[in-house]
Parts: sequence; structure tokens; C-alpha cells
Amino acid sequence: MPRPTIPSPLSPLTVAALLLAPTAALAHTGAGATHGLAHGFMHPIGGLDHILAMVTVGVFASQLGGRALWLVPATFVLVMAAGGAAAMAGLATPFIEIGIAASVIVLGAMVALKVRAPLAAAMGLVGFFAIFHGYAHGAEMPHAAAGAVYGLGFMAATALLHAAGIGLGLAAGRIGERHGTTAYRIAGCVVAAAGLGLLSGVL
Repeated sequence: MPRPTIPSPLSPLTVAALLLAPTAALAHTGAGATHGLAHGFMHPIGGLDHILAMVTVGVFASQLGGRALWLVPATFVLVMAAGGAAAMAGLATPFIEIGIAASVIVLGAMVALKVRAPLAAAMGLVGFFAIFHGYAHGAEMPHAAAGAVYGLGFMAATALLHAAGIGLGLAAGRIGERHGTTAYRIAGCVVAAAGLGLLSGVL
């Protein structure tokens, strides 16, 4: 008798969702898990500060190239998850809004200047800023949301924003050295200026 057809391997994200589902079910039921995933996914893309920082992380990673292309964004996502968990656990972290605004300013400047930071330094920098973004996500989790699934939601959205930034960065790099550098400088300066606006309360 022929064996049944084996489905294609699941993506890591799908596997993570399946593993987290039982935990979510124990914490909340039905709607809580659904709303948790939706709220978590929408939180990073619902704020200009998060969008600018996360897309710029992707652009920065594309400038560095090599292993930084995935290690820098992965560091941000993982440390951000830890920051979110700290907020959900009620741990106090100061200067969250300042840290988020500073991340936009610094990352924008790094892209504008096309800084060739060592891989470890780049990972440390984005990891430091990820703490503030993650804490903000966790602190604003709805009471009815399932914590683990909410976290999966904002991690997925962040990864997509990083991917968008990597795509933009690679596209800029392909239009030629002169024009690509100009594009990086303009984009980085705009992001850094927006960060100053966030820090001053204008935006």
C-alpha cells in the first residue's frame, strides 16, 4: 500500500506559531489569541517611529552586506522580543520614548554616512535600540490579548519591515555607486530629521 503524501516542510514562522498556540490557548481563549496576533502585528506598522527605525535597520544591513544582511535584523527581532517580554513582566525600563527617537536619529545617520561598522558593533547597536522598541510593544499589549501570540505578531511585522528595508537598500545599491550613495544620503538624512522631530515632539 503506498504511503500517504508528506506535505512540504513548514516555514520556521509557521512552526513557531504552532508551538506557541498551546501556550496562548492556556492564557486566553479564542478571540484573545486572534486579537493578540492582530494587535501585535499592527503595533509596529501603526507608528512612524517604529516603521522608520525598522526599515532603516534593513537598509543599514544591506549596506554592510555579507552575514550582516541577516544577522543584524535577526538581532533586532530577538532582542526586541526580550524587551517586549520585560514589559509584559512589569519590569521598569526608563527613557523608552527617548530611546526610540534616538534609534531613528542614529540609524538614519549611519545610513546617510554609509558607516561600515564591524558586524559585532552593528549587532550591538541595533540590539540596544531594539530593547526600547520591544518594551514599547509589550507595554501596550491589550489586556485581552494572548501574550505569546501578540509577541509573535509584532515579531512578524518587524521582520517584514526589515525585509522591506533590505529590499530598498539593495535596490539603491544597484543603481550605481554615485546615485546609490546619493539615495542613501537623502534617505538617511530624512530619517534622522524625522527622528529629531520625534524627539522634540513635532512629529
